[in-house]
Amino acid sequence: MRMTSPETVATTIAARFSNPRVVVSGNHSTPWVVLSAIEDQVPAFRLWALNAQEGMPDRDGIVLETCFVGPGMRGSNRLRYVPCRLSLVPVLFRTTLVPDVVVVHTSRVVGGQLSLGTEVNVLPAALEQCRAHGGILVAQVNPQMPYTFGDGELSAETFDHVVEVDEPLLNVSSIPIDDVSRSIGERVARLVPDGATIQMGIGAVPNASLLGVVSRRGLRIWSEMFSDGVLALDERGALDPVDPLVASFVFGSQRLYDWVDRNQRIRLLRTETTNDPSRIAAQPQMVSVNAALQVDLFGQANASRIDSRIYSGFGGQTDFVVGALHSPGGQALIAMRSWQPKADASTIVAMVDEPVTSFQHSAVLTEHGVASIWGYSQREQAHNLIEQAAHPDVRDELWEEAVALGLT
Repeated sequence: MRMTSPETVATTIAARFSNPRVVVSGNHSTPWVVLSAIEDQVPAFRLWALNAQEGMPDRDGIVLETCFVGPGMRGSNRLRYVPCRLSLVPVLFRTTLVPDVVVVHTSRVVGGQLSLGTEVNVLPAALEQCRAHGGILVAQVNPQMPYTFGDGELSAETFDHVVEVDEPLLNVSSIPIDDVSRSIGERVARLVPDGATIQMGIGAVPNASLLGVVSRRGLRIWSEMFSDGVLALDERGALDPVDPLVASFVFGSQRLYDWVDRNQRIRLLRTETTNDPSRIAAQPQMVSVNAALQVDLFGQANASRIDSRIYSGFGGQTDFVVGALHSPGGQALIAMRSWQPKADASTIVAMVDEPVTSFQHSAVLTEHGVASIWGYSQREQAHNLIEQAAHPDVRDELWEEAVALGLT
């Protein structure tokens, strides 16, 4: 471990590599100080980040790489999207996307140890493969980054360079819960029994769903991520007091970060574990709740593309849908609005015209009802989607499409 400046890190990278692949912490853990120096001093590089946030470098000489597109890369002409289940991204780091440099945002060093904090995810695999191939490992240490337990605990000696900063993390403000989100969340909550294991993302619908289950008892968390909604479950006594809360990353408010800091009940594990369908299937009564941009009458979900342009990617949806369906008493739910205001279009369509992200869910939920999918014939699936989930204004049109598709 060597304490150094971000400028020294950048010049070292520029001197050693021509067009290196630089992997950085994603989501809301981006190591902005070191990344800014690399942008300034490394003429050409490939920048890989998961769910990159706004402000990512985007200039001539930089190729943006990811397996899950965030707002910081979405729409860029320099984007190179690599389709991949999140659970398999570590395999890419061993094969076609070997990192030359990995820069992570960590907690301060305590007793020779530091933590990847709020973002574990695919980073342990990236660090291991970078080291195995003789790359450079950089830690941007920050006393304001929480120390979390699990697979993100590392020896400070793991890193070639350590850059000290002291800056607040990006806080995600609470997302307002409107009437439509509340209605969908209530429908999700009715399907969650006592003792269930929950996976949910971030947004108004997941927050409303979690608020709806605060009266449950013995709930477990096994998720790709969690945010502030889990705090309400903890405060109301809904969570199993013994079982650890498992995820691979978190983001939310400062209150959430203070709560996860050195919290022994929380385990942030590497993606290969949290998103392994067999590990998900082993969780009792696994309830997986995911979103989609479109669901068609065959029960196929598009959660990745809009107008043939990549919007996000597979993420962990495919991992959790498969795992939840194999869990004893498990459910794989798609929860979404029946109408997309920005596109002014129905989210229930005759057939998705984009690549399919996932299929064979347990049910699709909107503010209009719950359309059961699993165990029903394709005609029954189409009927349930039209009558229980679709917006009333498009039901007649969908019935006409169903006739043309042989679904009546």
